[in-house]
Amino acid sequence: MKNKLTTFDAAQYLDSKEVIAEYLSQILEDGDMDELLSAIGDIAKAKGMSLIAKETGLGRESLYKTFNSGTQPRFDTVVKVLNSLGVKLQASA
Repeated sequence: MKNKLTTFDAAQYLDSKEVIAEYLSQILEDGDMDELLSAIGDIAKAKGMSLIAKETGLGRESLYKTFNSGTQPRFDTVVKVLNSLGVKLQASA
């Protein structure tokens, strides 16, 4: 009997503001930009990429591309998406 593996999709588990905040906090601690962009993409998928596109005025397909590994999106694009998600980044000393 063979085991069937499925691809892990973090977006399936991002169902509350607390979970989303913890997810982003853990990613930010590592300081990896690709992981951060991927995490924002996961959160956007969980909320609904079409809804994010509508709220930000950005194209849905371009949003998917924006949060792929290795991309270098504009900061204002990332901020628009974070605002749409209700996520606020905060710096502390």
